[in-house]
Amino acid sequence: MALSVDVPTGLLIMALVTYATRIGGFLIMVWIPLSPRVERFLDALSGSVMVALVLPMALSGDLAIKLAIAIAAVTMLITRNVVAAISASLLAAFLLRSLL
Repeated sequence: MALSVDVPTGLLIMALVTYATRIGGFLIMVWIPLSPRVERFLDALSGSVMVALVLPMALSGDLAIKLAIAIAAVTMLITRNVVAAISASLLAAFLLRSLL
């Protein structure tokens, strides 16, 4: 049985769940000592989330997306700056899509 929810109610529910998840994370971390192992896990977590978001696009995307991801990787290797890598990939995707 499908549950029907209007858009404002759905947005409110998603916002509350997101907020509860974030607050829950902070509350859980109060009880977990910040050992070197936990710090390594938290440091690696952002990279794994990025891979989980980018990998499906890299595998199923068109040529523009694949080149934009490659440009982001090269920019990150050269500059070690996430903002520069994201900006370069967005600009590359825009230009490649307009040209191809």
